[in-house]
Amino acid sequence: MLKRSLPLILLIAAAASGGYAQDAWKGHQPTLTPQHSGTTQLLIAVSPVNSRVVWAAGTGGTYVVTTNGGATWRSGVVPGAESLQFRDVQGVSDRVAYLMSIGDNTGDFRIYKTEDAGAHWTIQFTNKTTNAFYDCFAFWSPDRGIAHSDSVNGVFPDIRTDNGTTWHSIAPSMPAALAGEASFSSSGTCITTQGFQNAWITTGGSSIARILATRDGGYTWNAYDTPLVSNPNAGGLSVAFRDAWHGIVGGGDLTNDNATQAATSSDGGQKWTLTTKPPIPGAIFCLAYVRGVEPYDDWWHRDDVGHKHDRSVVITTETQPNFNSGAAAWTPDEGQTWYKLPDVSGYWGVAFANPEAGWFVGNNGQILKISF
Repeated sequence: MLKRSLPLILLIAAAASGGYAQDAWKGHQPTLTPQHSGTTQLLIAVSPVNSRVVWAAGTGGTYVVTTNGGATWRSGVVPGAESLQFRDVQGVSDRVAYLMSIGDNTGDFRIYKTEDAGAHWTIQFTNKTTNAFYDCFAFWSPDRGIAHSDSVNGVFPDIRTDNGTTWHSIAPSMPAALAGEASFSSSGTCITTQGFQNAWITTGGSSIARILATRDGGYTWNAYDTPLVSNPNAGGLSVAFRDAWHGIVGGGDLTNDNATQAATSSDGGQKWTLTTKPPIPGAIFCLAYVRGVEPYDDWWHRDDVGHKHDRSVVITTETQPNFNSGAAAWTPDEGQTWYKLPDVSGYWGVAFANPEAGWFVGNNGQILKISF
């Protein structure tokens, strides 16, 4: 299973809700503004708390945070994690955040938390399961979250926290894994949560690319097939849901630049339909809904009557020959129509606070703000 140490991010902007003609989007492109992170380390994952507070993290045990929308960023290194990569980050506030690390050894898969803006970090979880590979985590609230691993001997050794402090196994509740079934870290986007109890995990690596879904906070799960290509180097890589029923999954084959795929669901992930083919090469590595994490009241000044960006998605891809970051694109209608984002490459992750405030992070500490 190819485990990403490699760049790539494909943002899918979930866009135009009903009533907006496709022609209205022709020629429209978001505003892209480079920002200075204060580090040259690769930044892999990004997590906006709101339009002002954003956390990101990557190689060399590095994290960065802004409290002014990216006008300035502060970087730091977690003590004892200098040799590790942070593949996922969850921002809670300007002072509270979680990090997930990977490394070469069993115990390098860890979950860290700060409650004082990075001055101190506490290790909450250290992996002890041989051959486990923790890819990603996601949270329903500041104290309730779930972390997902590749399968080990037919079992997903996933874990959950209900108090923001301790983590416990939910492996007995997970669906049985297919032979070789695993996930791709994809900047922490192989899992997504929604509402108070819904979560979805995208997988690959086996004969079928599946979605693992829970509607009760991880106590029970179902597994659903997707039409995405799947083999040891392919499958679903990144998943997002805009409500309890409507979501999008992206992926493809990491060894075939022509196998770019995305699919949507309108029934909570039970059935999936392929979208039109994105106009850029490579497997979709990361995708995000443009609507973001902030309520509409936080950007009421925009002329978004009708919630026109509810279905907009941004994507990035990973391409051959060396799994370099590919191009980026966006769709206003969950994949019916696509638009390239010119001159955007070298970015791994993307996420939004709202349509005016999104961020790409990637190679050499690059950060790019994206505003619709």
